[in-house]
Amino acid sequence: MVGAVDLDLGQARAFVAAAEELHFGRAARRLFLTQQALSKRIARLEDALGVALFHRCGHAVELTGAGRRFLEPARAALRAGERAVGAARAQTRPLRVDVWGHLYGPMRTLRAVLGDAPALAVELGASRDLPTAVDALTRGSIDLGFGRVHATATRETVGIGDGIGIGEGECIGEGLEPALAHRLVRLEPLDVVLHPAHPLAGAGQLRPLELRGSVLWCPAALDRLDFLRRFAGRFGITAEAAAANLGLEPLLERPRADPRYVCLLPADLPLPADAGLRVVPLVDPTPLYAWSLLWRGELCATGRALLHAFAETAARRRWLEYTPGRDWLPDADQAQLLAV
Repeated sequence: MVGAVDLDLGQARAFVAAAEELHFGRAARRLFLTQQALSKRIARLEDALGVALFHRCGHAVELTGAGRRFLEPARAALRAGERAVGAARAQTRPLRVDVWGHLYGPMRTLRAVLGDAPALAVELGASRDLPTAVDALTRGSIDLGFGRVHATATRETVGIGDGIGIGEGECIGEGLEPALAHRLVRLEPLDVVLHPAHPLAGAGQLRPLELRGSVLWCPAALDRLDFLRRFAGRFGITAEAAAANLGLEPLLERPRADPRYVCLLPADLPLPADAGLRVVPLVDPTPLYAWSLLWRGELCATGRALLHAFAETAARRRWLEYTPGRDWLPDADQAQLLAV
């Protein structure tokens, strides 16, 4: 208690982010909150302190005199809080992160983020799919998961106060328990892979609707591949699936053997040198594959640091750019994007 004010570190963190960004939207994205949640935290802090910390003018904000005086002590309080957590836990261990969606190369994204934040101690593992990752999170054998979270079009929101875990406005995915939260961190454009003899192989770029005469070859049953199922349904493309997902090389065998078949793969995923296939960008719209982080309950300081590292890398590499009409996302992924 300081002057009859019980300082809330979650509210102080929201203030510091807004003070450094001078923009509530950017500050909210930095903290993986909705703008409404960030504004509520700052309003509660101002109410507790009995002073205004910001001048608000439309979308722009400026610090008041009280805000300028409060900024550095607030930063010091946050640093002290992190030290207190570290001291209480005493023994540190690497953050345990499992990935799924192996065909689309999730490690490419993690390598980029961890390369930008080399001080983070992370131990990487593999889950077979989203349900396996959820089970590992529930059992506590991992701290976070990274892959595509299948969310419903109608989102549920969870609020447990201003703690470190699930924040106000966080959305949960289809079939996930309320203690689980996820945050979209990358939108990756997909290209179409075709046999050189395919009628469209000579094009410089293609529209998804032009693939209606082709067969979309999928690595596993469509009821397990939410994105490809939605893509095929949206653009009226016939889809067939392999009996089992055996990896990239076996997936490419079908379009290599039969020019009617095509595959969707991330734009920067390298094909084997001897693949003998054409890769053509998709436009009007460009399909985007959504990657998310998934966690359960409250995160440790290293988990929070990983979330911030993702946010910084995403901003620098423009991973979350989405333009309606130019790009395509399933409705549920659009809902996730609005929460970022």
